[in-house]
Amino acid sequence: MKVLLVNAFNYRKGGSETVMFNTADLLREHGHEVMHFTLRWPENLPDENSDFFPQSKETRTGKLRSVKNIINYFYHFEAARNLERLIEKERPDIAQIHLIWGQLTPSVLGVLRRHGIPAVLTVHDYRVICPAYVLRDGSGRVCEQCRGHRFYKCVANTCCRGSKGLSAMMAAEQYFRNAFFPLEKNLAGMLYVSDFARDIHLRYRPELASLPEARIYNFSKAVDREVTECSAPKYYLYFGRLSAEKGVQTLIKAFADRPHLHLKLVGTGPEEERLKEFVAERGLSNIEFVGYRTGKPLEDLVRGARFVMVPSEWYENNPLTIIEAYSASTPVIGARIGGIPEIVAEGKTGFQFDNGSAQSLVSAVDKAEALDADAYLAMQSAALAFAKTNFSREAYYEALIAFFGRVMDAR
Repeated sequence: MKVLLVNAFNYRKGGSETVMFNTADLLREHGHEVMHFTLRWPENLPDENSDFFPQSKETRTGKLRSVKNIINYFYHFEAARNLERLIEKERPDIAQIHLIWGQLTPSVLGVLRRHGIPAVLTVHDYRVICPAYVLRDGSGRVCEQCRGHRFYKCVANTCCRGSKGLSAMMAAEQYFRNAFFPLEKNLAGMLYVSDFARDIHLRYRPELASLPEARIYNFSKAVDREVTECSAPKYYLYFGRLSAEKGVQTLIKAFADRPHLHLKLVGTGPEEERLKEFVAERGLSNIEFVGYRTGKPLEDLVRGARFVMVPSEWYENNPLTIIEAYSASTPVIGARIGGIPEIVAEGKTGFQFDNGSAQSLVSAVDKAEALDADAYLAMQSAALAFAKTNFSREAYYEALIAFFGRVMDAR
């Protein structure tokens, strides 16, 4: 099978790119031919089809650069032309789309439809129903006011980076897309990575129910064969972006009330300096900023943690942090929001708490501390078993290929 992976970026920018590259590797391992179609970026990885990649806002030049950037936010004419050329050369059997809105734009959907290539959209965020894509308003509150079609609410609430202008532009893009490229007419299937994401999309865009769909959790590159036991004193671990919606402030406040427990924070982000100042001003010596880690150093930190903390304060979809934690037999303490509760089983694979509540988080940590050795080992075993069933490469591949087959048969 020839699979075309369509995404705005051809480098590991975030979680969606990690999923895309992992999927590409997995498909190739099983003998499928995989090709990428993305924008040009200075950070892009080498690719045999890079000559087909259209310009991005960073690589575009010329006097009309700013004007073209605005136009290409809605419809990318060069992307449509270049994708046409790539399809004529490679003739893919199916396309899996990741992130395209405001970048490659729905211009690619029309090309795929004209060539009879079924296109499956992987839903990594909420951009189909929310111009700001995270279902949070300008004040940082969880927000569903747009309800999949009232996008003027995005402007009224200044949802996009505190800017009325940007909020208006993103809302206009959403109106344009829905008017000229309705997904139910331009896609062949929807791939959701959590039940929560599927339910909220169908609540506000019920017409999407006409498309074939599947819920397939993201997968881990490697799942441990057995539980990792560690005799050394264990710490609590957060790893990810240090940004407001991730709830790190709430996490720090909780551990300020438990100074005898060690919390390690891995990652960087816009809130990093402010959070460091908060910790320093209060003399919280039990909280350690580790910085950015990846690869084996990060894996070792995850494997050595007592619990991985997921304190999100937005509708987290299917966090890779939980997948990586369970795959290393590390249980999780997660906020009761978005797709987190469906994969953190209370008292079995971890504990839940009310998002945004330091007091509730402290209670969850106290439950974790109260576990005796046998109970903790049982929780580790349950987390690893969940990973083997739901997050393994084999399970993901089988489910993905079955869905691709269903979509292609429907066409």
